Amino acid sequence: MNRTLAQQGGDELDRQIDAALDRVGKFVGFWLRVVATLALIAGVFWLVLLSPLSDTIREPVLYLFLMLFQIAFAILFVIVQFAAIFWFLGRGRVYWIMPGETGVGFDDYKGNPEVLELATRIVTLLRGVRQFKQMGGEVHRGMLMVGPPGTGKSYLAQCIATEAGVPFAYASAPSFQNMFFGIGNVRVMMLYGKARKLARKYGACIIFIDEIDAIGGSRGSQMAGAPAGMLGGLFGGAGAGLLNELLLQMDPPPLDESWRARLLRRMGLRARPAERPAVLTIGATNLPEVLDQALLRPGRFDWKISIDPPDFDGRKAVIQYYLDKVSHDPAIPLDRLAMDMIGYTPVAIKYVINEAVVVAHFDGRNVIEYRDLLLATEMYETGLRQPIRSMRAEERRRIAYHEAGHAIALVKRMPRERLVQLTIIRHGGALGYMKPKPVEEIYGYSVDELLANVQVSLAGKAAEQVYLGTEFTGANSDLVTATMLGMGIIGIHGMNGSLYSVATFREPPDAKMKREIEKLLEDQFTKVKLLLAEYRPAADEIVERLMADGDLIGDEVIDIIGRFEEQKYGQRSPETTLQRTEERFLGSIAAPVNGISSPAVASPSSAW
Repeated sequence: MNRTLAQQGGDELDRQIDAALDRVGKFVGFWLRVVATLALIAGVFWLVLLSPLSDTIREPVLYLFLMLFQIAFAILFVIVQFAAIFWFLGRGRVYWIMPGETGVGFDDYKGNPEVLELATRIVTLLRGVRQFKQMGGEVHRGMLMVGPPGTGKSYLAQCIATEAGVPFAYASAPSFQNMFFGIGNVRVMMLYGKARKLARKYGACIIFIDEIDAIGGSRGSQMAGAPAGMLGGLFGGAGAGLLNELLLQMDPPPLDESWRARLLRRMGLRARPAERPAVLTIGATNLPEVLDQALLRPGRFDWKISIDPPDFDGRKAVIQYYLDKVSHDPAIPLDRLAMDMIGYTPVAIKYVINEAVVVAHFDGRNVIEYRDLLLATEMYETGLRQPIRSMRAEERRRIAYHEAGHAIALVKRMPRERLVQLTIIRHGGALGYMKPKPVEEIYGYSVDELLANVQVSLAGKAAEQVYLGTEFTGANSDLVTATMLGMGIIGIHGMNGSLYSVATFREPPDAKMKREIEKLLEDQFTKVKLLLAEYRPAADEIVERLMADGDLIGDEVIDIIGRFEEQKYGQRSPETTLQRTEERFLGSIAAPVNGISSPAVASPSSAW
């Protein structure tokens, strides 16, 4: 056995000697070629200038050299032209930000503490690349951020770069596209080449690619539709070639392309393995389903995080952060404001607060108040107020009764929604509207709440019939909403006794299901008409106030309804309670639809 080990050791020594001799041979061969080339050049000069035959051969040799020089100059000129064109076309719109230039860090990122925790881990890895590699780990190469616009994806990437103290490149994916085939590849290569150079200097580098779905779409879908590859050749568009280049640059082979490394490899002296610089690619998209699977695999996008609009606590933190940057009334109710902004992204919150500053400034005040924020949210959600001063009073009254119907149904049927505003002043394409807001964060609805929502949607049309004795145009969107809700109850959510869902095959409802939906809508329409008939005096007062003022805040409408109930019943009706009981469904006025019927309209003192 000792003999076998000795033999193996001798073989290993022989291999090392052969490898060393091979490197020495390559080194000697390289310098022999250099010496031979210099000797050839020196021989030509001696032949032309110093030899006895120089007078005889000087003219033809010089003429030959002149011709070769002209040809070489023409070739070089063409190459320089093409190189200049490719250089200018290859310069994408990439913005480089050096460490510390963004001015934003983790203290400035609010609203998503879980995402911030992951970002902190990324910064720890980027700061300690060397220690992490010594443990045997590999630094992650990519992170994909998925979320709707305005949730702070690029903002978070800047915070990560600032905290890690590394350079940050901001690039838009569509800027890599070009009408000439190959230019986009050049842009990607130039971007990652510079990033690796900066990573060697600073320890790491971050590349942020916004709207990455523009170049990272699935190659299968491109081949199926294939508009990008139809022209082919020179005018190839982006196509799959640009995606392939991105895939290669995100996960390249361990190769050092510096001039020093290339020279050593040429001389046969480059023996140690190359180190891959730590370049982190952060992609952002709101269409993750279209991305190619090769782009999403581990080794390219190792982290995949979803950045959603903040919840209640997150919104409060974002609102407080941006309010602290402006002069504001300290009595602004943060909790209520956070509920007013359900669904808002951090960018939307920043816009609303800045718009409130604009409102206060032109009102001659130096401090923003809650009413300024309400006007700013109105501007954000519904657009600019554009009253139609020439509209006839009869038409304004018809719109007022339509919106009053929606408001009364909302107040009496949906306790988890609060009425914020009621207006008959035109905003964009809407001649009037009723604006509700959730009382709390809502993540799911009961069948009772869905049926109540159907009634609220149909209440505008019901008000026209009950209060005006006729019908008008303008209920188009209400009918669409009500039909979609009925379709969801019967054909999607399984709330009608059948567990079959039409969403499985994305098929339209059949004739039987259409009859069931129509029956459900008729039942709810009957019930909301009974409710509105009972609250006719309250509706009349709401309409008169709307005709005089143009709009009402929700508390004013609720107060009108409450005073009517005190006059008629001696007390205000308690808030509607939603209880799912069989008696409520089976004891309705109309016949049930597949076992479902809606809550009957009861007296104001009862639930429904």
